Amino acid sequence: FPFFAEPENLERITPNSMRFNIITPPPITMKRGALIDYKLSLFGIPFKWKTEITRYEPPYVFVDEQLKGPYKLWVHTHTFEPTDRGTLIKDHVRYQLPLSPLGDIVHPIVRRQLNQIFSFRRRAVTEALMGG
Repeated sequence: FPFFAEPENLERITPNSMRFNIITPPPITMKRGALIDYKLSLFGIPFKWKTEITRYEPPYVFVDEQLKGPYKLWVHTHTFEPTDRGTLIKDHVRYQLPLSPLGDIVHPIVRRQLNQIFSFRRRAVTEALMGG
């Protein structure tokens, strides 16, 4: 949980192709109500993204919700469950694309990209926390 409680680590676990940068000046204190601004690129298109931490219950869960960005809806729940082998990290993302029904047409492409992002993130978190 402490690794994710430092928003700066998001840059480490996001694919370079997204050109992800936090533009909120550090330090950012993670807590309910915290606002974080980012710049990123999706499919080569630059976006600004603003999230709010709407739930923060260390060391078990936090939720970030998009206030401004490329999605009509984005609610990302991060959960952390202790196990015999360490901590099980789970991500649950509820999202809606803009411009329905046009957005619905590109949903398979967006879904594939999200799967790639979270696969990258899984590897990057393992490397950052366990050295590989």
